[in-house]
Amino acid sequence: MSDTFELVLLAAGTAAVAAIAGAFVLRALRSQSLGVQAAAVAVAAVAGVGVGAWVGARAMFLSEHDLWALGVMLVAAGAVAVVSALLLGRRVGAASEALVGVARRIGDGDSPPNGPRPAAPQELARLHHELELTSRRLEQARTREHALDSSRRELVAWVSHDLRTPLAGIRAIVEALEDGVVDDPETVARYYATLRGEADRLAELVDDLFELSRAQAGVLQLQLERVSLGDLVSDALAGATPIAAAKGVRLEGRLDGPPAELEVSTSEVLRALRNILENAIRHTPSDGSVTVEAGSDDAGAYVSVTDTGGGIPDRDLPRIFEVAFRGDAARTPGDGGAGLGLAIARGFVEAHRGDITVRNENGGCRFTVHLPLPGRA
Repeated sequence: MSDTFELVLLAAGTAAVAAIAGAFVLRALRSQSLGVQAAAVAVAAVAGVGVGAWVGARAMFLSEHDLWALGVMLVAAGAVAVVSALLLGRRVGAASEALVGVARRIGDGDSPPNGPRPAAPQELARLHHELELTSRRLEQARTREHALDSSRRELVAWVSHDLRTPLAGIRAIVEALEDGVVDDPETVARYYATLRGEADRLAELVDDLFELSRAQAGVLQLQLERVSLGDLVSDALAGATPIAAAKGVRLEGRLDGPPAELEVSTSEVLRALRNILENAIRHTPSDGSVTVEAGSDDAGAYVSVTDTGGGIPDRDLPRIFEVAFRGDAARTPGDGGAGLGLAIARGFVEAHRGDITVRNENGGCRFTVHLPLPGRA
């Protein structure tokens, strides 16, 4: 029993010495790479085990031959352990360098490489993967931010132009009235009517900008209520009928199946549908037609607006809902707006967790609005 106790003490003592030595080694190498520190810890552990085994063997009074054999085995095992520790340290070091590279690319705003990842322990491999995902998300966020910044600059340019035009007209009319250039009642009345029209135009532009800012900021206060899809389409058609009649455009509507019941904010959805309808009518020549179809499918309730306005160039289709985008001049004859109508429509539809798409079809455009049905949002 005493021999066993003595061996335990020897093993504990050598282990404690090895641990203390390893701690001092780690402290001395704290500024070195993780791979060097891992190798040093492995060497210290192997040395501690070897010394403990040697001292224990000496205490058991083994023969010189047995001690020699034990020494050879310890040296061989130690060499293998040290080489393994160095290889592991090299792998850990390479993985750490890869992590540093990913972090540096995140800081510099570069995209992560698409090549194979370096071999690494599971924890470091997971960290490497998460850093790459973070880098890609940041890259996507930067891309969206650049697009939004470009859209803002384009919006400022368009709005500045659309503000200058009515303001210049208002200034010219006011100066003419102040200077007494016109004094007959009929001309004065016409000037005042023009002033009212330009003021209304400015008010509409300001309202559009306000609605667009609310939609983009995500601060719309939706007052949800139960409403029939048929009623929404009927109200949108009623509002657009005078515009279509004034331009000589045929406006048709049809319902595919029984009307669905929706839970939406009526004013916002109506505004979106009217914007789409007015856009279609504005871009449809006289004697053309605009067809509105409503129904439901696997994606929810839908409203499609199809015109005969000649379609949109394929290069412009991805940008048609961007702020202030007007596209080809052939598609925008007489468009006096600021190019905000479709952007507002998209904002209102997406606020209801719906979507809006456009495609060319039969010599015209087909806009389709999908809205979720109650219980399927």
